[in-house]
Amino acid sequence: MGRLNLTALNVRKIALANLAAGKKANRPGWVDVVGEIPPAQILIRQQPARHPLTRVRTRTLPNGKTEQYTQTTEPKKPKSSKPRHLFTPRHLRYEEDELRTRFFSDHPWELARPRVVLETSGDQYKNADWSKGIMQPGIALSGESVVQRQLWLLENVPDITVPQAYDIARKEFYALRRSEETRNRIAAEEARHMGAQFGKSAIQISMGIENKMYNDWENWARQVVNEQANRNAAFEGTIMASEDAALKETENEERPAIGAGVFAQQQQMDARSLRRPA
Repeated sequence: MGRLNLTALNVRKIALANLAAGKKANRPGWVDVVGEIPPAQILIRQQPARHPLTRVRTRTLPNGKTEQYTQTTEPKKPKSSKPRHLFTPRHLRYEEDELRTRFFSDHPWELARPRVVLETSGDQYKNADWSKGIMQPGIALSGESVVQRQLWLLENVPDITVPQAYDIARKEFYALRRSEETRNRIAAEEARHMGAQFGKSAIQISMGIENKMYNDWENWARQVVNEQANRNAAFEGTIMASEDAALKETENEERPAIGAGVFAQQQQMDARSLRRPA
């Protein structure tokens, strides 16, 4: 663990030594107070407490009544604890964390939805009544609503299991999401009918980016193939197909010029023969 640093406990002793040696002229006002009420000298750190996981459930008794009870699960003690982790604080465990992990692993795109973060009092969940459904006034529909609704079902519905509560909350969430998407689609259609322009959709923008990347990759691939073919042709001493095509194009361009020159020369010879006397 290393050596203990006792400097903070010896502050009064050092201050008195400085006064006796004449290093300080004035006596500090806290010297007598610290002498009468010394600080606690706890030199041994306590190991952090382990936090159990608590679950609240409702069960049906043999006489037909229901009661709530608490399930406490102690965290497992690690098999090997290194000295550097001896005084590390332990993680707090809540049942909601497991429910959130399950929901967002099944619905990862819910994390990509834009969220409006406003500075409120922070107690909007205080007046929420999750027994009335997953939609609560003043709380936007999100994955947290599913978690809180599932937690209420687990704590208040007798003999319900985690998958059953998850299915109930999930189906309620799906129904509200469908109605929300239908409402947004109808509103967008009405706005377009009145002349509104929303520009390109997210799918069109993503497809344009994808096409651009594909064209860039195709051009790069053709350039690489041509460079490899040129290196192979230079090594083998053969004529590339592209070079052959370029030579043919050059010959085709030169042939009309040569034909025109021969025709002009023939016309000059004919004119000279006509000018000669018989």
